[in-house]
Amino acid sequence: MSRDVRTDLVLEAHELIKENEFSERRDPPGVEVETSGDEEIRITRVKVVSPEGEKAIGKPMGNYITLEVPRLKENDQTLYENTCKALAKEFERILNLDEKSTVLVVGLGNWNVTPDALGPKTLSQLMVTRHLLEYVPKEVDEGVRPVCAIAPGVLGITGIETGEIIRGIVDKIKPDVVIAIDALASRRMERVNTTIQIADTGISPGSGVGNKRMALSKETLGVPVIAVGVPTVVDAATMANDTIDKVIDSLINEAKEEKDFYNMLKNIDRGEKYQLIQEVLQPYVGNLIVTPKEIDDVVDRIAKVIANGLNIALHQGITLNDVNRYLQ
Repeated sequence: MSRDVRTDLVLEAHELIKENEFSERRDPPGVEVETSGDEEIRITRVKVVSPEGEKAIGKPMGNYITLEVPRLKENDQTLYENTCKALAKEFERILNLDEKSTVLVVGLGNWNVTPDALGPKTLSQLMVTRHLLEYVPKEVDEGVRPVCAIAPGVLGITGIETGEIIRGIVDKIKPDVVIAIDALASRRMERVNTTIQIADTGISPGSGVGNKRMALSKETLGVPVIAVGVPTVVDAATMANDTIDKVIDSLINEAKEEKDFYNMLKNIDRGEKYQLIQEVLQPYVGNLIVTPKEIDDVVDRIAKVIANGLNIALHQGITLNDVNRYLQ
């Protein structure tokens, strides 16, 4: 696998291994994969079960769930509701909570930079209930769990490591689980703003833009950490790589001659092509990160999907209509 190709998605790390190291397209040893869903919502569950698999895929042992929703960026109400429900089921699958479990949701990122504001924006749509259960418990419906939330900002704004802030809060309120939401990076343009990843292995804030800070994990916080992320950016080399692939495909379809030459270009190893493009672009654009122009509306929409997936999963018997009434 080419470690220089920037991606936070385990699904893509798995794809890279199969492309570059396993000619028979087998799963690498120590990695189990299953898929479900349909063309609207495709779900891939990757489980890294051994140190060998961890080394091969470059990610810690644990469970990684990816929802690919190609039309997630669109304002389709039916798809929105179905995605919320599918996401809630996957949260329920990976969370092991009892009726009284306290949940801390952390919205990572910089609320002043839209592609990095997914975490804070998600919290604005979240049913926060810990204070209600503490002060007015008789007014709260059955099945509602104590949920609290924090958007700690970023080191450049606060001067404090995000991990230090979260650790202090965890030590004080002692939640049973921490759910951390952050923006990620992808190696393919079509997965930007269309893919949601859930992992039970924690997260390093800022990893989406290559700026890793103190990890949030069970080892650092003392409680399980569920990471939720959506790729909102790609780097310029990834965009150029995808564009070249599409141009080559078009030339192959249209060319009457020289098809062998175009097929040869198409079969160049993707990782090697990426590194070549990166070297060519470096003197001109440096480490350029790219995001779609409609990012403001899209991030708002995806934040609402993640928040409502959590709302349904964390509170028993809650529906989307109940959530809408609560947030009014």
